[in-house]
Amino acid sequence: MNAVTDTLKRGGTPVAAGGGGARRWLIPSLVVLAILVALGAVLSPSPFFSVDQGELGVVLRFGRVAKIAEPGLNTKMPFVDSVVRISVRTQKQVYENLQSYSRDVQEAAIRMSVNYRVKPEAVAEIYSRFGTEFQSRVIDPVVPQRLKEVFGQYNAQTVVAERVRLGQEVEKAIVASVPADILVEGVQIENIDFSDAYEQAIEAAAQAEAEVRKTRYELERDKVEAEKRVVVATAEAAATRQRAQADADAVRLRGDAEATAIAAKAKAFLDNPGYVNLIAVEKWNGSLPATQVPGSALPFITIPTQPASAR
Repeated sequence: MNAVTDTLKRGGTPVAAGGGGARRWLIPSLVVLAILVALGAVLSPSPFFSVDQGELGVVLRFGRVAKIAEPGLNTKMPFVDSVVRISVRTQKQVYENLQSYSRDVQEAAIRMSVNYRVKPEAVAEIYSRFGTEFQSRVIDPVVPQRLKEVFGQYNAQTVVAERVRLGQEVEKAIVASVPADILVEGVQIENIDFSDAYEQAIEAAAQAEAEVRKTRYELERDKVEAEKRVVVATAEAAATRQRAQADADAVRLRGDAEATAIAAKAKAFLDNPGYVNLIAVEKWNGSLPATQVPGSALPFITIPTQPASAR
């Protein structure tokens, strides 16, 4: 009562006992609360998340697919939603040393690759069925099995030459075994490795086949050359016969012409005795002979014979 009376006398306001202690506890409590709120704001999950281009986000609400988030900035409910990102890019999976047997029971180690991607519209379905391990659960078990089935239909000697067709048939078999929501874009047979002994045998067989082809080619070439020589000889013989026939025909024609001319001259001599003199005159050069056989007549001068009575 003395403390209250003294306070009233000084014109002050009476304060209940213990008030100063309450004030001292109030300020630290507010500071701690502010710190806790700040830490809660910092440590609490953000309602924002981003998805990279080439991916889609599967938003799970209490473990159930709620929606599919497109690339870019997206929102979710803190403490309620979680996000799983699924790539929709083309991915390449390489398979090393796949063991297979050919139809003629030759073992081969094969290296092949598979290009695949998840269809964007099927991301929710793929995640619901296989989760994020769809490659190991869907593709990896199928590839070796289908390769063995198709590879076993080929002989080892022809499989290397028909690698393209082999790859196409393996791809067709894999596509038929993989869910349609996963698109298999290509299968490549990158290497086929047989045993060293078999590869040496294949090389020796190939060399022997090459020798056979070479010999066959040489025989065909010689045959063609022989036929060519026969054709040339036949042509030359025919040409020789034609030339001989032409020469014979020319000789015959000349003989016929000369015989005809001789016959015509003979007939002219018979029909016209003066024809001889005409021929002689045509051939005479106008000079008289320098000598004369006694008793012979001058050419072209007819000496009439006197009748016996004139003598």
